Amino acid sequence: MGRWEPNARGRLEQAALELYVERGYEQTPVAEITKRAGLTERTFFRHFADKREVLFAGSGRLEELCVGAVAAAPPTASPMEAVAAALDAAAGAFEERGDLVGLRQGVIDANAELRERELIKLASLSGALADALRGRGVAEPAAELTAESAIAVLKVAFRRWIDGGRERPLRPLLAECFDVLRTLSARGSASAG
Repeated sequence: MGRWEPNARGRLEQAALELYVERGYEQTPVAEITKRAGLTERTFFRHFADKREVLFAGSGRLEELCVGAVAAAPPTASPMEAVAAALDAAAGAFEERGDLVGLRQGVIDANAELRERELIKLASLSGALADALRGRGVAEPAAELTAESAIAVLKVAFRRWIDGGRERPLRPLLAECFDVLRTLSARGSASAG
């Protein structure tokens, strides 16, 4: 085996996902992942802290993408428009990797420990979005409520996208969820008066 292997990270990710689907997450040791990828365990641990991080290693990049989109939103954008731009950017990343995202979600759905880990990552994303909104001058509790609302929209739209076999693009599903949220908010305002 050569000292340098092209796309080692991608090969490890693909091998892990295939094995998690075939055998289950719990029944797949790192040694099997590296064997399928044609790499060493040492290479695996250079890229991932443990076998669960294969599924969550992209969370940091997703957070950076979303925070960057909030920061890049026009100064006139409302807090909700800013987080909608963030989720639109995330949707592009998810759609580019559609098959892998679908496999990943199937593995997570089948394992309680992984579902819990996903919730932790979503909470981290919510916190990052709230911080980005605060950086735009959005006060509390609006920053936190907007960020939490965005995560709710993401969870519902993403689930509809996955459950629908990714036949419809994610972006329109996100837009539909934001529209429903606006409608609920408008109804709440009308009934309060």
